[in-house]
Amino acid sequence: MTTDELLQHESAVYDESQIQVLEGMEAVRKRPGMYIGPTDVNGLHTMVREVVDNSIDEVMAGRATSVEVTIHADGSVTVSDDGQGIPTGPHPKLGISTLEVVMTKLHAGGKFGGSGYKVSSGLHGVGVSAVNALSAYMRVDVYNARDGMHYMQEYREGAPVAAVRKIGPADHHGTTTRFIPDTTIIQTLEYNFRALAQRFREMAYLTKGLRFRFIDERDDNELNFYFEGGISSYVRHLNKDKTALHKQPFYIEKTVDDVAVEVALQYTESFDTDSVYSFANNINNTDGGAHVSGFRTALTRVINSHARAKGLLKENENNLTGDDVREGLTAVISVKLRDPQFSSQTKEKLVSPQAAGAVAVAFGEGFATWLDENPGEARRIIEKCISAARTRLAVQKVRETARKSAMEGFSLPGKLADCSDTNPAHCELFLVEGDSAGGSAKQGRDRRTQAILPLRGKILNVEKSRLDRMLSNNEVKSLITALGAGIGDQMDLSKLRYHRVVLMTDADVDGSHIRTLLLTFFFRYMRQIITGGHLYVAQPPLYRLTHGKTEKYVFADAERDQYIASLPGEGRKVEIQRYKGLGEMNAEQLWETTMNPRNRVMLQVTLEDAVQADETFTMLMGDLVPPRKRFIQTHALEVKNLDI
Repeated sequence: MTTDELLQHESAVYDESQIQVLEGMEAVRKRPGMYIGPTDVNGLHTMVREVVDNSIDEVMAGRATSVEVTIHADGSVTVSDDGQGIPTGPHPKLGISTLEVVMTKLHAGGKFGGSGYKVSSGLHGVGVSAVNALSAYMRVDVYNARDGMHYMQEYREGAPVAAVRKIGPADHHGTTTRFIPDTTIIQTLEYNFRALAQRFREMAYLTKGLRFRFIDERDDNELNFYFEGGISSYVRHLNKDKTALHKQPFYIEKTVDDVAVEVALQYTESFDTDSVYSFANNINNTDGGAHVSGFRTALTRVINSHARAKGLLKENENNLTGDDVREGLTAVISVKLRDPQFSSQTKEKLVSPQAAGAVAVAFGEGFATWLDENPGEARRIIEKCISAARTRLAVQKVRETARKSAMEGFSLPGKLADCSDTNPAHCELFLVEGDSAGGSAKQGRDRRTQAILPLRGKILNVEKSRLDRMLSNNEVKSLITALGAGIGDQMDLSKLRYHRVVLMTDADVDGSHIRTLLLTFFFRYMRQIITGGHLYVAQPPLYRLTHGKTEKYVFADAERDQYIASLPGEGRKVEIQRYKGLGEMNAEQLWETTMNPRNRVMLQVTLEDAVQADETFTMLMGDLVPPRKRFIQTHALEVKNLDI
C-alpha cells in the first residue's frame, strides 16, 4: 500500500464511531499514568501513599491519633486508622451509600466543600478512587463513630461487588482498607520497605500526636514512629551524623493569612548547600515551590540585616547571597492550607502564591528575634556564611580561569583516550582505577564509542573539602573537563559528552573505597548525572574458572560453587583464578567480561531515596567517627570477600 493509499484508508475510517469516551474507573485503568505516574514501583508506592493520606487527613482534622500499614505476603496492603470512619449513609444527590461514592466516583470526597477537612493531603479528590480502579480487589471496612455500626463493601477493578453491607455493632471506630494492585496494570508488587518507611517517618514528624505503625509480613519487619518534637526532631535526625553549630534547632509555628507555617532549621559545619525539605499538607514537595521561595527570601534578608546591624559585614562588603547563607543548613518547612495548588497530580511542587508570603512573614519575624536573643549562635552562623562567601569568590576565580582557557582553545585531559563518535547518546566514559587497568581498557575497548579516563590513586573526599579545594585537585579537574557539563548549580546536562559514565574499579577494598569517593563526588556536585540515569557501576567478574578447555567467568562465590557442583562427579578438577584487580586481566578478557555490551553486567546508579542517600554519605564519608564506627560494628558480620 502506498503512502497516499494508506492516508486515504485512514481518513476513510475516521468518523463518529472512532471517538472514544472514557468515564470514571475506565479512564483510570486506561490511562493510569495521569493519576499515579509510572506503573513501576513508584506507582505502586503512590497507591499506598494515596490511601495512607486519607488516614493522615483524619489525624490532621483531629479525629484520629493512629495509623497502621501492613504489607501482606500476597502483595496486598492494609491501611487502618482510628478516625470517625468514612460516612456510610445515603448520599443526598446520588442516593447510594456515601462510602460507595467516595470509593468509586472520581472527584468525590470531603475535601471540596471546606467543611469536611480544613486542610488535606490532596486537591484533586481522585486518590483513593484511583487506587480502587487500579486494584484487582479492594475491601473497605468502616467502623462508624456516628452510629456505632460496622459497614463493609468489596470492589473488583474499581466496581462494587455488591451494595454496602451493615455487618453489626462496631467495637471501635475508624476505617480499614485492604487492596491488592492489579498486576495487569501495575508492573510489580515488590514494595521497597525502606522507601515507604522513610515516607511514613516523615508523616510522623510532620503530624503532631500521630502514632504510626508499619508492618511488613514478608520479612517480619515492624517499625513504630512517634516524635514528640515534631519537625525539630526531624531536623535533629537529619543532622545526627553532622557537627551542629547550635545544639537546639530554631523552631517557629505561626498562622498567617489562614496558612499554618512551621519551620525548623539547624546549621552544621558541613559544606552542603540547601538541604531544605518542604511539605504542604504533609505531602513532600520534592521540587519545592512557593513556601521554599518565601523561606529563602526571608533567610537571606534576615541574615544580611543582622550581620550589618552587628558589624559582621563591613560597609564595603557585598551582601551575602542565597547560596552563602544556605551552606551547612538543614531545614524543614511545613505549611498547611486550604485547597493547596500543585504543579501536577503527583504534587512535587507547591504553586499556591499565598504560601510564599505567609512563610516569609512567619519565619522572617521569628528568625530575626531568635538571632537577637541568641548572639553566640548568631555569630557562629554568620561567620560560617561569610566563610562560604569567600569560598564562592575563590571558586569564581577558578571557573573564570577555566573559562578563559576554554576560549583560548578547549583542551581535554591528556590522559583521556576519547572515542571517535561525537554523538553523546552513543558514547560512554569508563573511569578506570590506575594506569595498568587503564592500559588494558584502552587496548580492549571499542574505540568508536568507548572513552577511557584513568584515575591515579584516590580522588579527594569531597565530603570533607570545600568546593575551591576540590576544584584544585587534578583528578577532579580532569573528570569535570572530560564530562564537559560543568558542576554544581551551573551544571548543564545538555552538554554532557557521554550518556553513560561507568565507574570501573577493582574488586578489592581499595577499589570499593575509590568507587565510594566517586559516588560521593557525583552525589554532591553532579547529581543531575545520577537523576538523568547516566551513571553506572561496572561489574567485572570475580573468578575465571577453567575446566578442561572450557572457560567460565563468574561474579560471586555462590555462582562459582553452583557451577562447580554442576560438573560431572569425576571431572570436577577446576582451575580457579580470583581477580583482585582489573590489571590482572589482559585487554581481551577485560573487553569480553566487563566492557562488551553483549556480555557485560552493569548496575545503574539511582536515587530512590535522596534523604537516605544523603544520610549514608554523610555518615560514611564525613568527619564524625562514632556514627561510622557504629555502622561498621552493626554490619561487620555481613562483610564478604574482605581482603586481609
